[in-house]
Amino acid sequence: MALIDRLKQTAQRLKTEIAVLGLVYRDPRTPWYAKAVIFLVIAQSLSPIDLIPDFIPVLGYLDDLILIPLGIALAIRLVPKDIFLDAREKVASQTASEEISGWWYAGLVIIFWIMLIIGLACLIRGENH
Repeated sequence: MALIDRLKQTAQRLKTEIAVLGLVYRDPRTPWYAKAVIFLVIAQSLSPIDLIPDFIPVLGYLDDLILIPLGIALAIRLVPKDIFLDAREKVASQTASEEISGWWYAGLVIIFWIMLIIGLACLIRGENH
């Protein structure tokens, strides 16, 4: 199998896992600490701002290639299996028109960055007083 085909399959699996995580995040049975990890994973995966800029050789893709899959693996360990099974079944049974709206994910990323900016502003303001 060509490298391009493997990369496409991996990207599709990650997209599916992010959709599953979105459903797991909204499930009321999901523990709060798992929701926190899921929030960070989804925000990082969809954010246009990387923790490590992509122009840095090798390290620039570290967050995309290692941190996101590790975050997904951690989330899977923190969430009861039945919740993940339910979410995977729901994602697998969805048609293209029923897919989870990208607006939900975009909103999540925007909230993440607003919270980060407010937090940094509070830290800076606190140091000045």
